Amino acid sequence: MSSPEQPPTRADSMRAHPDTGAHRNNGLAVAALILGILAVILFWTVIGGVVLGLLALIFGIIGARRARGGRAPHGTMSVVGAVLGALGVIASVVIIAIGASILNSDEFKDFDDCVRHADTKSERDACTEEFNRDINN
Repeated sequence: MSSPEQPPTRADSMRAHPDTGAHRNNGLAVAALILGILAVILFWTVIGGVVLGLLALIFGIIGARRARGGRAPHGTMSVVGAVLGALGVIASVVIIAIGASILNSDEFKDFDDCVRHADTKSERDACTEEFNRDINN
């Protein structure tokens, strides 16, 4: 007769899978890449471009420094995330600057004043036409 098999114990499973060393990862590189991609996609929004872009830039720089110091892998991923984050910030700042210059223009102030004093839809349409003429000339 054979002896019944006993279920493996925790000690047996630890011996079967020896420790291969510390598991190294670079979560900052992954975060930088994801945030950088989102910053480039959502650059037309303040939160998407500026906030996510700055976070991607910061995480990318920290992740790249860790990778260069040998404490983490994926240095290239960190750099790509930082670059995408910087591009998102730059594009968002350009969009914000263009929007601010339009909102502060004399033509827009005249348009805003015209629309405030317009009582009917036809008067508001006339304001829009005048604004378009002012912008195009």
